[in-house]
Order: sequence, then C-alpha cells, then structure tokens
Amino acid sequence: MPLGSAHRLVPEATFIDPDPDADRATVEAAFEALAAFSPGIAGSADPADGAFGLFEVQVDGLEALWGPEPVLVGRLVEALGRALGGSGDIRAGIAGTRFSATVAAVLARPGTPILVPPGGETTFLAPHPSGLLTQDPDVRARLTRFGLRRIGAVAELDRTALVARFGEEGARIHARAHGQELEPFRPRRAPERLRLGLPIEPAVEDLEPLRFVLHRLATALTGQLVARGLAASQARLHLDLDLAFARAGTPAELDVEQRFPEPTADAEAIERLLFARLERTPPPAAVARLALELDGTAPAAGQQLPLFTPQAARGARLEWQLARLALTFGEDRVRRVAITDPDAPLPEHRWTWRPVISDARGVPR
Repeated sequence: MPLGSAHRLVPEATFIDPDPDADRATVEAAFEALAAFSPGIAGSADPADGAFGLFEVQVDGLEALWGPEPVLVGRLVEALGRALGGSGDIRAGIAGTRFSATVAAVLARPGTPILVPPGGETTFLAPHPSGLLTQDPDVRARLTRFGLRRIGAVAELDRTALVARFGEEGARIHARAHGQELEPFRPRRAPERLRLGLPIEPAVEDLEPLRFVLHRLATALTGQLVARGLAASQARLHLDLDLAFARAGTPAELDVEQRFPEPTADAEAIERLLFARLERTPPPAAVARLALELDGTAPAAGQQLPLFTPQAARGARLEWQLARLALTFGEDRVRRVAITDPDAPLPEHRWTWRPVISDARGVPR
C-alpha cells in the first residue's frame, strides 16, 4: 500500500526504506551457499516477486554425500543462516513434491523441519486449509463458499468437477490436493562469471600502466560476453600489491566492486568506469597483478536507436555519465530523485534521493 496510507493506519510504526540491490545480493549469496550441497536450486532473486525468500533444493540421491535427508536439511539451514547474516527464522520442509514441501515449510517451526514420509503427501495435506492450494483470491473465496475449507474435502471431488468449475486452475488444485505436481522442478541457472588476470612485471604504482592492463582484460572478457549473447551487471577488480616499499600495515590485496548503471558488454564503458574508481581511490602500493571478474551475467537486451539523430555509444548515455561524475566528485555529491510514495500527505515524503551508483565499494582484504 502507499506509504502515506500505512502511516495513517500504524502511526507508531517504523518504516525502513527498501534496498532492492542489497536484498538481491543477499539472496544471490544464499543461492551460492545452497549450491555447495546440491546442483538443483530454484527460487527468485527479484525482491518484487511473490516467491522472494522461498528456496527450493533437490535433495534426492544426496544421502551418500551429506547423510539422511533431515541431516542434509540441517546443514542447508545452517549454511543459509550464515549467508543471511545469522537469521534464525528459517523454516524447512521435506516432501516428494514442491507444493507439499512448501506447505511443510510454512507450517514448520524455526529449527524443526517437517518431514513428509514418501507417499504420504495426501494424508499430510488433508487437514490443512484449502486456500493453500491456489494463489487466486477468487478461487479461494469460492472454495470457502462451497464449504471446501480443507484440502481433504477438495481431494474427495472428481477432477472433472473441479475443471468444470475452475478451468485449468481446477486441474492444478486437484493434483496438489492428491500430493501430485503438474509443474516440473526447473533449477535456476547460476549466474555465469568470467574472470581473467594478468601479472604486471615489474610492479607499477602509476595508474596509466594499470589502464593498459585493464583495457586488455575488459576487451577479452567482453568479447566472450558478446560471443555468448550476454551482458554483465557488475565487475570486481582484484589487485595483488607489492609490499616491498609500502608502509607498514598495508594490505597485500585490494578488491574493488563496481555495479554498472545497466547490464553491458561494452569494454570501453567498463574500462572508463573502473578506471574512474581507481583514480578516486588509488592503490596504496605498487600493483603486481590485476584480475577482472564480470558477474551478474544475463542475456543481452536489444537497444532501440533513434532514426534521425546520431547513434550515441552506450558509454555516453546519461546513466554512465552520472556514474563517472559520482566516482570523480564523490557519490554523496551526485544524486538522482526517485518517486517513493506519490500519495503521501507531506510533499517531502513523496520522493527521495537515491545514489547514482548502488552497491559500489572498495573492500581491502
């Protein structure tokens, strides 16, 4: 609901500004933690998705590696808790179908997973509310109106009766009520990462030689992206430092993460943005090795170019120019306006300042 309406309903509440980039990064870290146990991982990393926060893991045939299913689920919950910052409110369910496992997870208590025995999905689901069978509010209301308040009551009906009343949703309801699943499990495709590094001999302190190496790395990696029809949404620079003449306490490595204004495979745009980052925060010592990693790859989207105006390069687009200005003059000096709640009673609550670059930081290790 609009923020102004929420304020009027609960004036004593504290409202936290959403941070979709941080939420998305946290969930991607959770997917990586789960992928260490099973190659079959499904879920959504989009904070606007209704299934955000639901993780599906295939555990069939993994007993020889991780032990019985309850033990494996305990390991998964532990790894997921570390990835989510020690969150203790993780609920888990084990069943033969995705729907039954989801219901079991909803009903479980944190730290106590519910295990549905093989073939016992129908018995397990029978006493629970029929509203769990569908996400359609109209279908839920009609099931209640017909007196079908429990899944067991729905399971007693013929499939043809449910299809005649609810169409395709009726077939889905009938299958779920009997512990079946019409939609097959589709594991998510892990984001592809491209990484390449080059040594620098001898180690250099000036930035211009680094730019030459950065250009070679960016050109090579973006060439692979173009060949695969992909685009990257962020980059990581890893610098190995030569501490021979450095001050005491200088770290031996430096990592710089940079999110792009938009997914791209343009080597020049990536090079300019990363070099502006290095110009703002130069390495504290001579660089002996430079490695570039492109992450968050996805199928490249087409771009509609104007017909009667010169075709500008991607690096000249407004978002990229603002990003470079923010890196040059300070991220706290270049901002953009975002509409948050157009219905808020106070004008100053209808918009907010947003950073031009999100999730961009240098982290020394």
